[in-house]
Amino acid sequence: MKEAVIDIKGVTKTYVNGKLQVPVLHGIDLQIFEGEFTSIMGPSGSGKSTFMNILGCLDRPTDGFYRLSGEEVANLDDDQLAFVRNKKIGFVFQSFNLLSKLTAQENVALPMVYGGVDKVTRMERAAKLLTDLGLGDRIDHLPAELSGGQRQRVAIARALANDPSIIMADEPTGNLDSKSTLEVMNIFLNLYKEGRTIILVTHEPEIATYASRNVVLKDGLILEDKPNLNMAKIEGAQHV
Repeated sequence: MKEAVIDIKGVTKTYVNGKLQVPVLHGIDLQIFEGEFTSIMGPSGSGKSTFMNILGCLDRPTDGFYRLSGEEVANLDDDQLAFVRNKKIGFVFQSFNLLSKLTAQENVALPMVYGGVDKVTRMERAAKLLTDLGLGDRIDHLPAELSGGQRQRVAIARALANDPSIIMADEPTGNLDSKSTLEVMNIFLNLYKEGRTIILVTHEPEIATYASRNVVLKDGLILEDKPNLNMAKIEGAQHV
């Protein structure tokens, strides 16, 4: 039986602004297993972005239990959370979050700086990751010289820099046209087939169809959690 790489019980999140308390998550239980491709959906205000931030160790729950790859992380301090993030999780964001003054290769190499990898090794690995994603002729380009789809592929390469077991993507196709969306989702499918755990936040039902499991949030609670029985059709229909 596969291990639960994410094990969450009773997780709540309440933001405090002066005397005002704004509860967002109301006690979530969730297990995500190694090698799953999970989509997290929900309307605006459902708490999905807050939940993703907690899953990705970018924020802490107000209350509850969170074990990541067997390690309790809910009460870690900022430095400890940063170490866990860099070691275990790769992030992909809607707005790419690339540094404008760095080349594609330098952007991809950046997480390896914090991982203590020497410069020659990290630049070689960055070049290989970009080449594997079809950007071998773009490694010296700045983000402004790349299309949206190319920038997102750079961001995916950067997410893979430290070879994390978990990839978390927050609306990764939100700024892309149809062709680039297909290319990016095929990359996620291939990463899933390689055995990586993928967690993807989206508001688009057609994007959620790529996942092996669909979780729906509403009003800070899990409304639905079910396997995607149509995923095999998607896998068979798409080609990079």
